Amino acid sequence: MTLQRLSHIPGFEAHRATPNGVEIAYERGGKGPPLLLLHGFPQTRAMWAHIAPVLAQDYTVIAADLRGYGQSGKPKGVENYSFREMAGDMVALMRDLGFAQYHVVGHDRGARTSHRLALDHAEAVLSLTVMDIVPTHLLLSELTMGVAKAYYHWFFLAQPEPFPEGIIEADPDGYYESCLLGWGAAKLSDFDPEQLDAYRAAWRDPETIRGMCDDYRAALEVDFALDAADLDKRVNCPALVLYGGDGAMAKAYDVPQTWADRLSSMQSTAIPGGHFFPDQHPEETARAVLDFLRGL
Repeated sequence: MTLQRLSHIPGFEAHRATPNGVEIAYERGGKGPPLLLLHGFPQTRAMWAHIAPVLAQDYTVIAADLRGYGQSGKPKGVENYSFREMAGDMVALMRDLGFAQYHVVGHDRGARTSHRLALDHAEAVLSLTVMDIVPTHLLLSELTMGVAKAYYHWFFLAQPEPFPEGIIEADPDGYYESCLLGWGAAKLSDFDPEQLDAYRAAWRDPETIRGMCDDYRAALEVDFALDAADLDKRVNCPALVLYGGDGAMAKAYDVPQTWADRLSSMQSTAIPGGHFFPDQHPEETARAVLDFLRGL
């Protein structure tokens, strides 16, 4: 089903599909080899509005909302929000669109989903780009005081329902905008007003609030164990690690080094700005991705 009125990306068409038992909203544009874009918290596919059209000059770009986010479905149950389940949505979606192999680019939660997709479905992934994350298991198993303070939301959002939901629903704009501004070198004017409108429309929905909390609950209750079981697995396709040079992760870690034993063929680049550098510096972000992909 085409939903052009719900498009957030210039020149793209918006669609809905139910590839894995959960409705997924996505947009498609461009021509060429397939490229999947996955957003992070607390955003939607609208975060790619200034990046996807650049990539679409060379690629068939699919930008999807993760389950629990944006206009995608929001099933009940924490177990439904593991990165394995989210990755399964995208594998099924791309298969239904006729793409057996594709490049994958993810930011934040989308990057964690992309990493899991590359672990579970290596045959499908031509290349992997992760933006401003360190591996989930590493962050949780070697948690430091500084990271816990900067990323407190991991543990707040993971509290049992309905505690975090009730607090957030009292002022969703206030809470989620504090997240946009809280992880390094960002101010509200760094975000495109139309993209902000799309984010706000999504996070004001109580079901989206619940879905995003379930995402974080699943990270602790499900994903940590899944990642522990796969610590000896490496992603062997070409990989790019992008990170905000002024972000919380860059201050706490040598971000590329955290991936050195997980990605067999890795390049890395720091982008100016903080965690939300794709919103702050979309041109630099798109250029870094294109340079990597064109060099393969």
